[in-house]
Amino acid sequence: MSNPAPIRILVVDDHQLIRVGINTLIFPEADMKVVGEASDGREAVAKYRECRPDITLMDLQMPEMGGFDAIVAIRGEFPDARIIVLTTYTGDVQAQRAMKAGAQGYVLKNLLHKELLQTIRTVHGGRKAMAAEVAASVAEHTGDEGLTTKEVDVLRLIAAGNANKEIAAQLGINEETVKSRVKNNLDKLGANDRTHAVTIALKRGIIELP
Repeated sequence: MSNPAPIRILVVDDHQLIRVGINTLIFPEADMKVVGEASDGREAVAKYRECRPDITLMDLQMPEMGGFDAIVAIRGEFPDARIIVLTTYTGDVQAQRAMKAGAQGYVLKNLLHKELLQTIRTVHGGRKAMAAEVAASVAEHTGDEGLTTKEVDVLRLIAAGNANKEIAAQLGINEETVKSRVKNNLDKLGANDRTHAVTIALKRGIIELP
């Protein structure tokens, strides 16, 4: 009886060292084969069309086009695409956003050597897979009241070091409105102060550092 065809994999990450590491992990596996690589989202979409892989490993933070947009673009064109996110972040908001965009797996980069191969096989078999740490974070915040887009805008400007007056000027609103949104952010995030709110938001993937 002939062996089944190997799982064909597209690796997308803007760091060559990560791509090399993944190739090194996959190379000895008889049931897997890397068929293409890309270093940003736009290249990923083009490579997907060219290679039609069974599984795409997708970094989220990349230049040109990030992973979220690439997932949406690929799934829009190929609804059956199976995509596994590779990330350094355990944040529940980022994880839920990725799954909502169409990802079926979520692996932390510091656990690639332990979890990547099994996650590839799980997702290829038609099931979803999420790193335990991320799943715990998602469960912890299920039912939390989410921040509005306007509250997140204020939080981003706080993270960039702006005072209320500067935030008001940049958003075209008055300072009282800024103060109200800051208070909402602190209440919803369970934060003690502005700095604490930014720390929590970064950890959960609500905002990202530029």
